[in-house]
Amino acid sequence: MSSSAGFGSDADVAALAALVADAEGAVDVVRAGQVREVRVLAAAGRLAREQSAGASERVQSHEMALRGIAAELAGVFAATDRTLQRRIDEAQDLVENYPATMEAWEAGRITRGHVRVIQDTGCVVPADVRGEFERAAIERCVGETPNRVRDALVHLAERLHPRSFTERHEAAAAGRCVRVQAGRDGMSDLIATLPTVIAEGVVDRLTRQAREIINARPQAEAATGPTEASEDADAAALGGADAAAPDSAVAGGSSFGGDTRTIDQVRADVFADLLLAGTPALDATADGDGDGNGTLGAIRAKVQVVVSALTLTGEDDGPADLVGRSPIDAATARELAGDNTAWDRLLTHPVTGTVLECDAYQPTAAMRRLLRARDRHCRFPGCRQPAIRCEIDHTHAASDGGPTCVGNLAHLCKRHHDVKHHTRWRVKQLAGGVLVWTSPTGRIYREDAPPPLVAFVTAGSPPGPSPDDGETRALVAPPGSGSTRFLVEPRPRMVRGRPLSAPRDDRPPF
Repeated sequence: MSSSAGFGSDADVAALAALVADAEGAVDVVRAGQVREVRVLAAAGRLAREQSAGASERVQSHEMALRGIAAELAGVFAATDRTLQRRIDEAQDLVENYPATMEAWEAGRITRGHVRVIQDTGCVVPADVRGEFERAAIERCVGETPNRVRDALVHLAERLHPRSFTERHEAAAAGRCVRVQAGRDGMSDLIATLPTVIAEGVVDRLTRQAREIINARPQAEAATGPTEASEDADAAALGGADAAAPDSAVAGGSSFGGDTRTIDQVRADVFADLLLAGTPALDATADGDGDGNGTLGAIRAKVQVVVSALTLTGEDDGPADLVGRSPIDAATARELAGDNTAWDRLLTHPVTGTVLECDAYQPTAAMRRLLRARDRHCRFPGCRQPAIRCEIDHTHAASDGGPTCVGNLAHLCKRHHDVKHHTRWRVKQLAGGVLVWTSPTGRIYREDAPPPLVAFVTAGSPPGPSPDDGETRALVAPPGSGSTRFLVEPRPRMVRGRPLSAPRDDRPPF
């Protein structure tokens, strides 16, 4: 075997393999210790409850007993008694209310991170259906990283909540506000509490505008020269005749030559400019005639939303999924859908939900939209960078004859795109958009295309109707036509009470 970029020799790979084996052993030891610690803390909580049983003013008695036990254990754990008391409460909740999760963790099927996600998301689930939630959540966690499964578990829990997500969102939205929190050294935090989809749209637009400014630096410097550009920035900062920009626009450096601001600093400056002046004050993309027609002003926010067809048509109030973030209420999803004027229709596999076809109502980049709908995030194991911020990679390199087709393309973020091309990580793509990654030490990681929205039906609840004889249809707004993309939740076609195991012959998979 020859050496490859990222590793000096095969001996390096062998050394890495030894480290991986040691890491596996360490993980087992750590897991056993963590499980034992949780069970010890839960036992401490039970002891406090037993000590206070039968006493008058039971609540106060239990609190005093728990404080005494926590103070005793605090010395062992080298923590404060307040911290120990909180950990005892969490451990007791975990052991008593999530027994299947504890068993799966102890058996090594899931990690401590998965346990936290299950406990965090399951707190809204009624006790009588928590067991069903727990079993489904564990199966969803196996083979995935905790950050990847959180959104799915949030949706699963939301569907089991006694109040709909839409009702709770309406109540929460009444508390939207903007406030200033004073900081140090003349700085403050400006905090806006907004509906999630609005907040994500704000950050997306700021990020796109900041990148446009940064990308325009070489052209601006070539056109004006670094010295002249710096003098212009100095004049603006000193309040010259052309200095109409607020101070924030030049606080981190000019948008022209000599600009060394980070993307965070540019985002902050553009944010201040938009609020104070209505437009970015220093737009390196403008033509200089003062009419504000630079490309920054034309940039619009984009978010990707996955929503069930039943929710979209008003037959279901289940939450939609703001890809890579969190649920949004059904009413907002419908409103965003109504703002789009052009649509594509997606056909998905009736059982697996895999995107099979994309029929464009207008001539657009259908393949890119189909891939975004299928992948939704970076397809490297564990990464959840949204697809709209990733690059499309040829799984089998085009330079080696790989075709430009959906079955040979997948989204990778810049970091993992580089890993694929410059290290010994290897990947192949199977039917249905499944990626099989092989690490330098030979470990195999299977990356299935993200599953559709979780539809959890409790016992006794009638299933929703299957649209169009089981074919799942979706409406997807193309990137240039509006701010939102929608994908429908698949529901399997039923034949004599059981789902089909394969799509129709005239609708082949990838």
